[in-house]
Amino acid sequence: MKKLILLCIPMLFIGLMVSCKNDKNTTSTSDAAKAAVAKGTSYNIDNTLSKVVWTGSKPTGSHTGTLDVSSGNVSFDNGALTGGKFTLDMNSISNTDMEGDSKAGLEAHLKGTEAGKEDHFFNVAKFPTAEFEITKVTALSGNDDANCMVYGNLTLKGISKQVGFRAKTTVSGNNLTVSTPKFSIDRTDWGIKFKSKTFVDDIKDKFINDEIELQINLMGKA
Repeated sequence: MKKLILLCIPMLFIGLMVSCKNDKNTTSTSDAAKAAVAKGTSYNIDNTLSKVVWTGSKPTGSHTGTLDVSSGNVSFDNGALTGGKFTLDMNSISNTDMEGDSKAGLEAHLKGTEAGKEDHFFNVAKFPTAEFEITKVTALSGNDDANCMVYGNLTLKGISKQVGFRAKTTVSGNNLTVSTPKFSIDRTDWGIKFKSKTFVDDIKDKFINDEIELQINLMGKA
């Protein structure tokens, strides 16, 4: 009996660790895949109404901001999303929880406009845009905040990886809305390793979390 208890303890610990990891809702990444064939009606993304909200965090707190969707289109056939892509303007990275010099300093650091810090994060001078292109869409049921699972190639800093996330799509007449619940990606999959405890030894509590939380909101018109 004592041996059985000793065996169960590490198994329980492993189970808890796996459970906690899944609770982060960090989407898995894989090699880039072939783009889906966009069928049906095409909706042009309205770049004045479409945004991506981001949150980055570290042990002492977090920061939130937005990123503009500069262009794109998605297609629907018989009420279902079939394909499409959109482009992100990396020069539009904005912080929304600070003001003044603190806000400007964080935005400059993220954009990589400071000498010697160009590749700490996004190096917008070298990589002014990012892109997401749909590779596959599957239907979901029983979810209030999502009616499909969207997979696609996210190209960031010249690296393309396939990611998947839940999304809710709504079409009303000529108008389209695509919104996602919050999900996270691992920035190191795109080579962004600044202050990552995965790659920097002895960083203690000075690290920045690898996970970046995202929420996509697209508005379009046929």
